Amino acid sequence: MKNERKHDLLEQFPQLKLMAATDTVLWENTNWVKQPETSLFTMQEVKEAEETLQRFSSYLKVAFPELEESSGLIESDILEIPAMKSALENKYGMLIEGQLLLKSDHALPISGSIKARGGIYEVLKHAERLALASGQLQVTDDYERLASTEFQSFFQQYTIAVGSTGNLGLSIGIIGKKLGFNVVVHMSSDAKEWKKALLREKGATVVEYEADYSVAVEQGRQEAELDPMCHFIDDENSKDLFAGYAVAALRLKGQLENINIPVSATHPLFVYLPCGVGGGPGGVAYGLREIFGEHVHIFFAEPVASPCMTLGLMTGLHDAISVEDIELDNKTEADGLAVGRASKFVGKVMETYISGCYTVTDEELFTSLGLAIDSEKLFLEPSAHAGMFGAIRLSQKGQHFLAQRGLTKQMAQATHLVWATGGSMVPDSMRATYLAKSRDLGNDDTF
Repeated sequence: MKNERKHDLLEQFPQLKLMAATDTVLWENTNWVKQPETSLFTMQEVKEAEETLQRFSSYLKVAFPELEESSGLIESDILEIPAMKSALENKYGMLIEGQLLLKSDHALPISGSIKARGGIYEVLKHAERLALASGQLQVTDDYERLASTEFQSFFQQYTIAVGSTGNLGLSIGIIGKKLGFNVVVHMSSDAKEWKKALLREKGATVVEYEADYSVAVEQGRQEAELDPMCHFIDDENSKDLFAGYAVAALRLKGQLENINIPVSATHPLFVYLPCGVGGGPGGVAYGLREIFGEHVHIFFAEPVASPCMTLGLMTGLHDAISVEDIELDNKTEADGLAVGRASKFVGKVMETYISGCYTVTDEELFTSLGLAIDSEKLFLEPSAHAGMFGAIRLSQKGQHFLAQRGLTKQMAQATHLVWATGGSMVPDSMRATYLAKSRDLGNDDTF
C-alpha cells in the first residue's frame, strides 16, 4: 500500500491508528442490521450439510469409536464457567454482568477444534460425491459401507489438499486419511511443530513454507489445479466449509433450550468467536443470526498483530487490504489466528451480520490460559482464549455500543458465550510450555 493511501485510511478510520500501534480496540459494526440477508449463501445449504452429516453418522461411529455414545454426532457441550468469570473480574477489576458460558469446541471429537465441523464436513461431502458418481454408493445405503477396504482403495485414487496454520489441516488430514485419501497439507510458518508431526504420523504429506498463511493457501491452490484427481479445500472461499461450521448454530438452539437459557430482547446472547481468515467464525455467525435474529450479538476476536477481519470490515476493503499494509507483522502465539488477509467471501457475508470485532494481546491470551487452568482446570490453546475477552472488552470499551443497541439495562440477564475453538489435542509437553509462559506473566497460583 502506498504511503498516501495508508495516510488517507488512518485519517478516515481513527481506530486504525490504535490498531497500527498494536493497541487493543473494540470496533462497532455500523452496517449491522436487525434482519440481515445475503445473496452469497442460504440456510438451505446449512440444512443440507446437517442431512449429509446424519447420513455419515453410521460410518463415523465405526471409523471413530469415540463417537459411539453420540450416535456418530460430532458435537460439543456448553459448560458453565462461573469460577473463570470471577477470575476475570478479579484480574481486570470489573464486573461482567450476566452469565458466562463456554461452547467447548476445544473438545470436539476426532480433531479437537472448531475445524472438526467444517473441515470434516467438506471431506465427507467430497467422498460422498465421488462414491455416488462411481455408482458404488446410493444415498439410501448404510454409509457404514464406506469404512470397508473396498472404499479405502477407491479413495486412494484421489488427493485432498489444503492450506492451513494448523487446526484445519489436522481435521482434514485425520478424516481424509481415515477414508483412504491421499492428503497434502500446505502449512505456513506459524504452524506449530506438534501439529505437523501429528499429521505426518497420520500419513498426510506436510509441505512447509517460510511465508505466512496466505502464501501456503495460494501455493496449495495452484498445485491442486494441476491435478484433476485433487480436491483443494479453500479456507478462504469454500461454501462447503462455511456450511459445515454453520450447522453448529442449528444445534446450539436446542442446547440452549435444554438448559433453559432464553434468547430474546430482554435476554440477549453475546457470542465471542476467535477469528483467523474467517471461515469458522463466519459460518457460526451466519447460522446464529439466521436463527436468533437481532437478539444475538456476535463479535470476532483477533490478535493485535493479525486483525485481518477487523481491518477488512472496518475499511470495506476485505481481502484488498492486509495487516502488513498498516505495518503489523502478523506474528502471534495464536497460530490459528495468524492470518494477514481476510476471506473476501466471509467478509462480504458478515458485513451486516456481526456486531463488531475486538483485538487482544498475546499477553492477555496467556494470562487467560493460566486463569482458566487455575479456576476451572480448563485447558484451551492460546488462540481459543481470544474469546474470553469479549465480555471484558464490552465492559472496557463497549458502553456506546450497548447504549446504541438499547442493551444497557438488559445486561444483568445477558448470556456471554465464549466459543472455545481448540486445545484438547495439544500434547502435554506443549501444555507445560504454555503454562510456564502464563506463570511468567504473573499467574503464580499452582496448577
